[in-house]
Amino acid sequence: MFRHGDQEYGVGYPPAESDSGTFGGNSNWRGPIWLPVSSLIVRALRQYNIDCGNDLAVEGSTGSGRRMNLYQVAEGIGRRLSIIFLRDSEGRRPVYGGTRKFQEDPHWRDCLQF
Repeated sequence: MFRHGDQEYGVGYPPAESDSGTFGGNSNWRGPIWLPVSSLIVRALRQYNIDCGNDLAVEGSTGSGRRMNLYQVAEGIGRRLSIIFLRDSEGRRPVYGGTRKFQEDPHWRDCLQF
């Protein structure tokens, strides 16, 4: 969220259902880290890297100052998406948050629900 003059700007995220007509109320929009769209972005960045070459560089993460080619950006996004579903050092999957049944129950913990 930021303010410019008397206007305040931001992007909100209500979990599960959109509260905006822009996304159709009960829509398929599932927030800023939505696997299908993010996967398409990764694929497009890889293709653009093939087309444009490694010399085309952009800032890897906003404000980082680190220049990366499009393949490197795609790899970073893909890695961050994977981490959501992979077990961490404690054997927990971030996708399940604090839901104990999906984190601990042997019948559910390996059942990725995406």
